[in-house]
Amino acid sequence: MKSEQLQVLNKKFPHLFTQQTASENFTNLTQFSEAVKQLIKLCGDDPERDGLLDTPFRVLKAFLEYTEGYQEDPKVHLEKTFDIHHNGLILIKDIEFYSLCEHHFSPFFGAAHIGYIPKKKITGLSKMGRLVEGYAKRFQVQERLTTQIAEAIEEVLEPEGTIVVVEAKHICMCSRGIKKANTITTTSSLLGIYENRPDLRAEFYSLIKNTRE
Repeated sequence: MKSEQLQVLNKKFPHLFTQQTASENFTNLTQFSEAVKQLIKLCGDDPERDGLLDTPFRVLKAFLEYTEGYQEDPKVHLEKTFDIHHNGLILIKDIEFYSLCEHHFSPFFGAAHIGYIPKKKITGLSKMGRLVEGYAKRFQVQERLTTQIAEAIEEVLEPEGTIVVVEAKHICMCSRGIKKANTITTTSSLLGIYENRPDLRAEFYSLIKNTRE
């Protein structure tokens, strides 16, 4: 790996170059780059041709960006709370996210819709976006992503109830295998009073639907 490439990685991903991990990670980075070259060969192309010469480094850098969520505990974003009395639904919808399916390392992307009824604590609206981002930027499955978001809100904010709905397109389903390009997968997680209150669930789903029309 070129020295200038290492400098770029060191600046953007300093956790790779701590005193304790630098030697092992340098070996891993080199092996990964060589593996990408072999993959290019297996696919039938020449890794030494001009257009592919720097592709192993670009792939490496991209994957480190895709998985930045491993470098944080997303729940921390919720710890900044406000003492504001509000006993109704708080809905944050259409939070865009991009993630990687852990089965094929192919992208899935879409939007998360989060609702919670506070008991004592509320948090800033932007914090929900950061929460989603922190869990999405990992090797994921949609079901786990949905559950992690809901459980984090439940643990930190301790609301009366939490509801999370995630809608996503999966490239592994759209562009390979069954190749159904328009398929959208929807997952949900319901905690607290949302588990036994169909009227509250209906309110949440209605608000999501109405704001789209």
